[in-house]
Amino acid sequence: MIRWLSLLLLAVFSIGVHAAERTLVLYNWAEYMPKSVLRQFTKETGIKVRYSTYDNNEAMLAKLKTVEKSGGYDLVVPSSYIVERMRAQDMLLALDKSQLPNLKNIDPNLLDQPYDPGNTYSVPYLWGSSGIAVDTKKIDPSTIHAWADLWRPEYKGKLMLLDDMREVMGVALRVLGYSVNSRDPEQIRAAYAKLEELRPSVKVFNAESPKSVMLSGEVAIGQMYNGEAYMAAQENPRIQFIYPKEGPMLWVDNLVIPKTARHVPEAHAFINFVLRPDIAKTIAEDIGYTSPNTAARALMSKKLRENRTANPTTEDTAGGEFQSDVGDALSLYEELWSKLKTSE
Repeated sequence: MIRWLSLLLLAVFSIGVHAAERTLVLYNWAEYMPKSVLRQFTKETGIKVRYSTYDNNEAMLAKLKTVEKSGGYDLVVPSSYIVERMRAQDMLLALDKSQLPNLKNIDPNLLDQPYDPGNTYSVPYLWGSSGIAVDTKKIDPSTIHAWADLWRPEYKGKLMLLDDMREVMGVALRVLGYSVNSRDPEQIRAAYAKLEELRPSVKVFNAESPKSVMLSGEVAIGQMYNGEAYMAAQENPRIQFIYPKEGPMLWVDNLVIPKTARHVPEAHAFINFVLRPDIAKTIAEDIGYTSPNTAARALMSKKLRENRTANPTTEDTAGGEFQSDVGDALSLYEELWSKLKTSE
């Protein structure tokens, strides 16, 4: 009897340890996943989520490479051009779509894109843009129409730019009439020179929580992600988001599983969970970015569906470009970005 009880206790203990080991290590953008969604996922599946954040794609990629051998992360959320780079560097695990039945809810127009043909490695999480946010108490929004307006001398010391190399370099490229994905060294250097002119106006670079900078009154105008602008306006209706006439920066952020992930079934379970219409709706309502989930859009309130900051029209995004990998030109971008950030 004692031996039988010992075996039973050992079995129960083993089951408990195994259950406790059901973990997902998620690495995501700051303020990009409602805590309520994480709690609900754990409640429904028993899988605990260890969650950490980054504030730009390059920081995420660098961190991922430092923990490559230890398999530090099970799921990350890179933008489209980084997915393309990670594919090229053999950093991603092919998805098992048999575990992702909710993939059917994604807008077909956002699938099978050049950065990941057939969505072998990635699933769209959210998409959006960056444009110009204005504190209308300090600046008349009817006077702001274009990225080029940021260069006005009256905004010296009042301007915010995102702490994001491709976003900021993209602004200057668009002002000069070039593609945000330019690989031409002369165009890239011209964009840097244009940003050097703007540098004295920049009070702060921030991509972690740009809305907080504007809500605090530290800046009056700046580059901002549409979802951040949406959240800012919920707190202060004076904050207005403007789609610049040269075209906004456009991107798709994706869920991917690194090749070194240790909890692959859990990662698939989480992807399928956030593809559920009710969960995707909660995410969109909470953080204000545009959902690629057509079934979720049908559940949204009319007020949110018609909010052009969160859900832009084709007119709003006209002239915009989705970011793609710039290949060998990346080193020049990085060199000039570093110079810009350290200059005064």
